Amino acid sequence: MARIDNRNKQNPKLLQAELSDGRASLYLEYYLGRSETPVLDEDGQQVLYTEGAMKGRPKFKVKHARKRENLNLYIWVHPRSTQERLQNKNTLALAEKIRFEREQEFLMHREGYRLKKDRSVNFLDYFQKYLDNYTKADVASMKTALTKFKRFLEASSKYDIFRQFIRADQITKSMMTDFAEYLQANGRGEGPAATFHRFKKVLRVAMEDELIRKNPCDGIILIRGENVLKKEILLPDEINTLLSTPCNCKYPDIQRAFALSLFTGIRFCDVRRLRYRDIDYTAQTLKFQQSKTRDRSNHSWVLMPLNDHLLTLIGQPSDDTNPDALLFDLPSYASCHDVILRWVEKAGIKKHISWHCARHSFAVNVLNGGANIKTLASLLGHSGIKHTEKYTRAIDSLRQDAINSLGNIIIPQTTPTHAVK
Repeated sequence: MARIDNRNKQNPKLLQAELSDGRASLYLEYYLGRSETPVLDEDGQQVLYTEGAMKGRPKFKVKHARKRENLNLYIWVHPRSTQERLQNKNTLALAEKIRFEREQEFLMHREGYRLKKDRSVNFLDYFQKYLDNYTKADVASMKTALTKFKRFLEASSKYDIFRQFIRADQITKSMMTDFAEYLQANGRGEGPAATFHRFKKVLRVAMEDELIRKNPCDGIILIRGENVLKKEILLPDEINTLLSTPCNCKYPDIQRAFALSLFTGIRFCDVRRLRYRDIDYTAQTLKFQQSKTRDRSNHSWVLMPLNDHLLTLIGQPSDDTNPDALLFDLPSYASCHDVILRWVEKAGIKKHISWHCARHSFAVNVLNGGANIKTLASLLGHSGIKHTEKYTRAIDSLRQDAINSLGNIIIPQTTPTHAVK
């Protein structure tokens, strides 16, 4: 059998892939280095080690980057004649010569490999082009990441020279550290970490497109506040007030869909994808797969029990209704968000309510009504109760507010009966 003499320290390595016709195709494999990305759970939060010497430290997933170059050279796997053996010898000699030349070129670049792309590409334009072809549900959040990066460049005297043009290789780790601090100083709740996570996503794509050699965000983590509910919620009385207030918008389904979220905790990205086939009207259940954890968790499916009121809210399909038809005709998230803000203000509710507040409101109101935390975790589609515990803290806060609302205790002073006259 023809074998390739390949020492482990060679970079690139000369390798072969066997073909069905008895030959092997020769190719070079470049080792481009390793990168570490934080391991996130289904809610996008950093996973920590729970035991051993690493207990309490964040988990990282190590990825070894490699690149393959086909040489269009072939050898016989089992040479049967002197001619085939000679052909193998000459082909391997040529392949090794090419490998050596590539290795010298590779070593010219200390931190990686020679970039094939034009290094003069404006990263801001590259990001925008990526968004133009982005089709996932979090496209609005991806746009926010670009917007906030631009604002960061404009607001910094150190980086404002890049506000119109910045190459990908000009984005340094120091800049990303400053960007992370900027997001934390100008955001609240889980927003800063979510924005930074999406920005890193585009940089990883830029690295795959060979615009940069290393991801400058590696090792920089924005820790999200765990077990703390930072968004405002609507209490049952406020929900009744809101639902009795006319929404008055050209998309009447917004009111019904938001009401469904208030009474089921379903996210906007999932509500807008619900179809009639997801409803079992006989069993009074709703089954759907969460967009946030689709293909990433065994707990992505949620089975939600429905009552008569919720089925009335959803509506019964007619005999000719397509089972794949959407339950609600909703515009973009931004349009829905604007409608919700105006609707809440019209109802006289002095709170900043977004669509996601409906999910939190559902969780708090269900717990306050006596449900246990495991039941709530199941309804919300959580894999465990870790991320559901923050709602118990909100319940404790509501109970404390209830006690404080009773006012001060004032006992009039009286003269003791045993006082000396």
